[in-house]
Amino acid sequence: MATTTDDPDNPEPVPGMTDTPFGSALSERYLVYALSTITARSLPDLRDGLKPVHRRLLWAMRAMRLDPSQGYKKSARVVGDVIGKFHPHGDVAVYDAMVRLAQDFSLRYPLVDGQGNFGNIDGDNAAAYRYTEARLTRVAVDLMQGLDEGTVDFKPTYNGEDEEPEIMPGLFPNLLANGASGIAVGMATNIPPHNAAEVIGAALLLIENPQAELSELLEHVKGPDFPTGGIVVDSAETIAHAYATGRGGFRVRARFSTGKADGAWEDSGIEKLPGGTWQLVISEIPYGVAKGKLIEQIAQLIADKKLPILEDVRDESAEDLRIVIEPKSRNVDPDVLKESLYRLTDLESRFALNLNVLDATRTPKVMGLHQLLTEWLQHQIVVLVRRAQHRIAKIDDRLELVAGYIIAFLNLDRIIEIIRTEDEPKPVMIEEFILTDRQAEAILNMRLRSLRKLEEMELKREQADLTAEREELVKLVESPQRQRTRLRKDLEKLRTVYGLDTLLGARRTTIAEAAPARDIPLDAMIEKEPVTVILSKRGWIRAQRGHVAANQWAEFKFKEGDELLFAAHAQTTDKLLIAASDGRFFTIGADKLPGGRGFGEPLRLMVDIDPEAKIVAMIPASADGRLLLASTSGHGFIAQMAEVVAETRKGRNVVNLKTGAQLAVVRPIVASDDSLAVVGENRKLVVFPISEVPVMARGQGVMLQRYRDGGLSDAVSFAFADGLSWAMGGDTGRMRTETDLVPWRVARGAAGRMPPTGFPRNNRFG
Repeated sequence: MATTTDDPDNPEPVPGMTDTPFGSALSERYLVYALSTITARSLPDLRDGLKPVHRRLLWAMRAMRLDPSQGYKKSARVVGDVIGKFHPHGDVAVYDAMVRLAQDFSLRYPLVDGQGNFGNIDGDNAAAYRYTEARLTRVAVDLMQGLDEGTVDFKPTYNGEDEEPEIMPGLFPNLLANGASGIAVGMATNIPPHNAAEVIGAALLLIENPQAELSELLEHVKGPDFPTGGIVVDSAETIAHAYATGRGGFRVRARFSTGKADGAWEDSGIEKLPGGTWQLVISEIPYGVAKGKLIEQIAQLIADKKLPILEDVRDESAEDLRIVIEPKSRNVDPDVLKESLYRLTDLESRFALNLNVLDATRTPKVMGLHQLLTEWLQHQIVVLVRRAQHRIAKIDDRLELVAGYIIAFLNLDRIIEIIRTEDEPKPVMIEEFILTDRQAEAILNMRLRSLRKLEEMELKREQADLTAEREELVKLVESPQRQRTRLRKDLEKLRTVYGLDTLLGARRTTIAEAAPARDIPLDAMIEKEPVTVILSKRGWIRAQRGHVAANQWAEFKFKEGDELLFAAHAQTTDKLLIAASDGRFFTIGADKLPGGRGFGEPLRLMVDIDPEAKIVAMIPASADGRLLLASTSGHGFIAQMAEVVAETRKGRNVVNLKTGAQLAVVRPIVASDDSLAVVGENRKLVVFPISEVPVMARGQGVMLQRYRDGGLSDAVSFAFADGLSWAMGGDTGRMRTETDLVPWRVARGAAGRMPPTGFPRNNRFG
């Protein structure tokens, strides 16, 4: 029976197999994978800002002669060449990379000029590569400038059949101009696009002063310049810290604008409509945010009623982006609506900065702006020197041939004689005129038409010009100062192409620090309209539209056996304070109440009121309002309304009660009130200054009136000069006022005396 590698009795080892611990073998292989991902896939190179797939795409398109002046070719041809010759990966990944290079909303300076559907800012995907066509842009040509001049090294392709450049030598600052993003093993990079003219300006500053401070560089590089525009709203300190460390982030907001006027954006974005109404217009959205998803996000806010002041959102975009935001009513504050949208949607997003790149030694590093530009300039100096050295070598080759041609002209008759008489003229010429092999070969290959006087003069002129050029290039190679001067001139020339005054180079993103975030009051999120809140004795609550007059409250309908307990005029933006007899306060938003067509809903479904407790008051809260709180034990105090507002269903314990006592009085205090009247169940009345009652947020309070038996019946604040008023009783609605209150004016805590004649028998002030 034949033996196999799976036979446990076979002692022979498998060829090529090594005995290694599984853990070490796994870690070694994972490390190789991690390094490959970092250096050959995810992180861009500092020198040209490209990843290998992008570099190979541009190289393949250059080889196909897809220059800006030439016609388009199918994207399928480009993708096929890339994956067949240079990049042995999936066609989808390669095409996706190519699509991004062509999207003017993804790259600040697109490197591919696409024709056909290459996706859009809505988030739609590009058409398949068999339908689209492409060619290079002027920017890509500038980035690859010098590939034929010995400026960079070439390496074999994956199958050894061809060569590809290790780096692109062009002077265009692609890394910062177009940015990059990627996730590797254990590290990531995220670089925003910038304005090329500003980057070149900062580079020129470093050429003049390599020790320039970051603050000087930031006078040129204001911040990111996203292709989709928008507004960076971070402070100068935040931006400076991000560029100093290479890590940070930028808050980017959409631009509200109705268009341009006198060359400046109208940042308000408010578009006036007939009838005094208005709408907001968004003309730019943050970078990386899909317009379609953003509109869905805003529409979801409307559907979920999370932004009640927003009525509708519409996409009216054509060639220019235009998103219309319609408020609920013309009374909505536009600034509040904007601030709310910033908080609740991607109209404000954060772009995280992580300047993690591969340096000239292919080592990943997180760099600040100063170090990044410094090393990029060092690379450009290397490119400049290599270009000069390559040119010197070409000049030397040409000078060698030109010197041979001149010797031939000076000895033309002898040269012709040697060629006519000698079987092997080349060795004879080399020996007689001390020529090199290349010179002799060139002379033998000369055309007869070149044997004229004019050609000799042109050769001598060419020799002089080449010699002078060579001397300048040698000086350039040997002098760092000349190298910086030459690089400065080249950068200044490039800056004129991408200047801020050009269509392509004009800054699109505004750098403007936003005002500190303000707290948006909850009532600003609600459309303000009057309502009449109705609470029945059985605890059913509802809100009737409009302010129903008090003499019409008797017409409210209730369930059988139920009747009105409290009614109050309020606004939908108000908070209602519900006080229970156990001393707890509860808060309900008037906008959350059911409508007034039915009987409403049980109040106890909205807040957790103790089943044994009774509701003693329902009052609309005001920010500066005050309440008089008093219990049946005769204790009381004054509370600020803002301090008794409860945030949860369980409410807030405000009044501490003695055993057996209950909260009996909850009355609002008018600002002009200076006195307090208290009446007990024993029908004794006291009047004393309201200043004797403390203002507290929580507690039992002080003794308002002392009793031998019974407890407190009612209490009210009033203006002493106006007298004390009470209801006459019955349905007449008449009031009686007692102005002579001196007999009842005593110190707080007294027992009091019988009230004036005609005081209600129920011991209530009304």
